[in-house]
Amino acid sequence: MPPAAPSQSEESLVSGVLAQGYGRLRFPEPLEGEFRADYRRNALRWIRMCVYVAVGTTIGFAIIDHRVIHAHNMIPDVVRFGLQFPVLVVALLATNSRFYSRWYEPTIQIGASLFGIGTVLLASYAQPEHTALVGARILLVAFFAFFMLGMRLVQALRSNFVILIALITAGVVGVMRPEVATYLSFALVCAIIIGTAGAYALEHANRTSFLERRLLVEIAELDGLTRLLNRQTFESRVRDTWRRAVSEQRPVTVFMIDVDHFKLYNDHYGHQAGDECLRNVASAVRSAVGTRPGDFVARYGGEEIIAVVFDRSYSESQEIAQRIVTEVAALDIPHESSCGCTRVSVSVGAATQIPTIASTYDAVVRLADGALYTAKRQGRDRSIAVEARTAAVA
Repeated sequence: MPPAAPSQSEESLVSGVLAQGYGRLRFPEPLEGEFRADYRRNALRWIRMCVYVAVGTTIGFAIIDHRVIHAHNMIPDVVRFGLQFPVLVVALLATNSRFYSRWYEPTIQIGASLFGIGTVLLASYAQPEHTALVGARILLVAFFAFFMLGMRLVQALRSNFVILIALITAGVVGVMRPEVATYLSFALVCAIIIGTAGAYALEHANRTSFLERRLLVEIAELDGLTRLLNRQTFESRVRDTWRRAVSEQRPVTVFMIDVDHFKLYNDHYGHQAGDECLRNVASAVRSAVGTRPGDFVARYGGEEIIAVVFDRSYSESQEIAQRIVTEVAALDIPHESSCGCTRVSVSVGAATQIPTIASTYDAVVRLADGALYTAKRQGRDRSIAVEARTAAVA
């Protein structure tokens, strides 16, 4: 499954995190939540297979206990079939697509700890000469938590520390010989150190891969200069939004934004200054429009920007259009060659419509474009908003 497309509010976050690093294995939101969802989605088949492996190894050790080391104490069977197998059954159920995204992480966090505690109990009630043999399985549980169950490093550490506490407690209260408990505890600490190093490297690599894939998405979908959506990506997303608006009968507003006298700005200040001006204007427009789901801002061509917002009333769209004008003006970028204005300004045309099956997105774009040219004819540095065929100065 391809990675989710980045929202425009975070498009600089990916490269920033890559540059700054993430030694603590945590991204700022919303990247952290998206990484976890992406990781869970991609790891599902592996996790399910590993749980089946855990079932198989548990059955195998049950057979070995009875046929090789001749374990006849009933308590280990109670632990195995009353605790460990139920944990594995619940873990398998949690990998079902209906429950996985919500319930797998808390289930496996608790389940791995309980399974490890069960292994400590198996060792505690094994025959004295077999305690160390049975206890060695604790190391398998530790490495399984680190590498086989899709647990992040912090989760695996929590489960293993719970198992370590259970092992120490078994030695202290006397259900396991103290010297055996000490030996196994030291072995488990060593396993935790080794597992932590390996799991850290693995999770860091997974996070790097996630960020690099997101960065490739940004490169493909964003305009290199303004960091707004490029026109091709914008058109694709907007038509999906339009179909949704037709289905749900929600209003859609298109904003056409043009930088006033931009050619004169380029001629006077040079193209590098012009590029920086466009970047600043794009950032102001994106801030003014907002980042609600269904809202998109793109570079339409040259100094022209287009934006679409979903499910906003006509009065809200008027406010957004005027906010765009105000926030660009607040940049206070000097424009000495402008006709009638000493700073960079924009003209905005907005058109709001509740789509019908017979209506088209292109028709609303033409309506917004007409409103834009009306704003220019009236003197620029202003917005004109229309609802259907009714025009009003915003």
